[in-house]
Amino acid sequence: MPPKITTTDVSITTLRQNLPEYLARVERGERVRITNRGRVIAEITSPMPTEDAAVAARKRLAGSLKRYDAPLESVIASGEWEMNAETRGKSGAKANS
Repeated sequence: MPPKITTTDVSITTLRQNLPEYLARVERGERVRITNRGRVIAEITSPMPTEDAAVAARKRLAGSLKRYDAPLESVIASGEWEMNAETRGKSGAKANS
């Protein structure tokens, strides 16, 4: 899940008085909406990634997803569970809960 983008509304006057602070927020990934008399008139956001960056990201992700045909089955074999390994080590057999 992508990180949630924080949005801040700021009046033109406040933005003028604190521009460096709001630009720093945008640089950190926040979205700033500029208002005039309570109505949003503009928005400042970080720039979109370049096409080269998007292509590189897709290449890194290609093939990273795995198909899982048995969604109700455990992903990890019971013998690989750390808790089961510790229990078997103490009693020699799997503990019943």
